Amino acid sequence: MGAGGKAPGTPNLLVILGATASGKTRLGVELAKRLDGEILSADSRQVYRGMDIGTGKDLHEYQGIPYHLIDVAPPGHEFNLFQFQRLFLESFADVTRRGRLPVLVGGSGMYLDCVLRGYRLTEVPEDPALRRELAPLSMPELAERLTRANPRLHNSTDLTDRSRLVRAIEIAEYRGGVEEPWPDIAPFTIGIRWERAQLRERITRRLKERLEAGMVDEVRRLHEAGTGWDKFEFYGLEYRYLARHLKGELTHNDMFQKLNSAIHDFAKKQENWFKRMQSHGTVIHWVEGAGDPLAEALELLDSKGTSF
Repeated sequence: MGAGGKAPGTPNLLVILGATASGKTRLGVELAKRLDGEILSADSRQVYRGMDIGTGKDLHEYQGIPYHLIDVAPPGHEFNLFQFQRLFLESFADVTRRGRLPVLVGGSGMYLDCVLRGYRLTEVPEDPALRRELAPLSMPELAERLTRANPRLHNSTDLTDRSRLVRAIEIAEYRGGVEEPWPDIAPFTIGIRWERAQLRERITRRLKERLEAGMVDEVRRLHEAGTGWDKFEFYGLEYRYLARHLKGELTHNDMFQKLNSAIHDFAKKQENWFKRMQSHGTVIHWVEGAGDPLAEALELLDSKGTSF
């Protein structure tokens, strides 16, 4: 029976997650091919058009499998969690309505978490009066106010950037929204993992390949087309360090070394995020990247009696 005709409680969403360079896209695509599925991306930067090499879209890996939530925003736009959730729910409904299996693939923890834990986000408008009230406050005062409004704060980035901090307070203190019901989504989650040393080697090798593929030129073209240097700072990782290199702040070698180290740290943060998701009740079934993750995943689905 198609994914749209499942009995309540039966898994109707397959989730493939993993750290950067873990091979999750390839695994997701292979499973989608076998299970009549379509890919829904959970990557916070692959939403941007023209940001291809630096985000690792690797669209050649999809091999004709339909995908969603990729190239849905222009470069320079600040895509957010609310927009992701709205587009995810639209895509999930569309794919299931056509009797196919949605396969959510990615490593952006907040994006995955808002689906797997099933909390509906409310669109929050800007509040000019609140922003005037917050304007004279120092960063520590703003951080304290946010912590009071949201004791379960899980995105520490909000605490280091003033504009994000103000926006986070605006969202945390918003009371005007009407919460919409969460649809019947029952996920089955598979994670792909590697030994730390092996993952570090994969990350470094992939970074070299992307630089050879023209990643520096990609950032140069985006900037010449109108994306400001400040936006590259917002996008982080590859775009932050490549922009600094193009501005003359880092030599090519310094850029490579600092970026490589930053991606390693990012992978570690992703793994810690997945552990935190598990501690909050998300069930993740792990397969080993160094073995045969596809065979393991298929065996896992069979052993759990999961029929998509």
